[in-house]
Amino acid sequence: MTSTDPTDHALAAIASILDQPGKQTPPDTAAKLHEIDGYSKAGPGPINAIRVKWTARAVGGGRYVVDETIGERSTPITSAPMSGEAAIQFIDEREQAARQRFEKLKTEMTGPNPPERDRPSEP
Repeated sequence: MTSTDPTDHALAAIASILDQPGKQTPPDTAAKLHEIDGYSKAGPGPINAIRVKWTARAVGGGRYVVDETIGERSTPITSAPMSGEAAIQFIDEREQAARQRFEKLKTEMTGPNPPERDRPSEP
C-alpha cells in the first residue's frame, strides 16, 4: 500500500483548472467578504484614547458601512452603505489624510525652525 501526498491531488486539481483556456472560475464571494468585513485602519498618534479607527462592516447585499470611532469606548459614527471597494478606499483615504495632518502638526511642533512669535520689546 502506497501513501500519497494530499498536496498531489490539490496540485492536480489546480492544474486542471488552469489548463482550460478561456474558462475563468468565478471569484470566491465568501473569501472577498471575509477580506472586506473587518478591514480596519487606525490613525496615528501616541494616545489610544484619542486615536481614530475606521472599520468596514458588512450590512448585507454586498454592501458595507464604515464605523469611525475615537478611542476604544466611543459610539461609532457610521457611513452610508457602499460597495466593498468603496469601503476600502474610504478607509484608506481617511487614514492617509489623518496621517498627513498628524505629520504636519508634528513638524510644526518639533520642526527645526519654529514659527516667529511676537516677542515683547525690551525697554
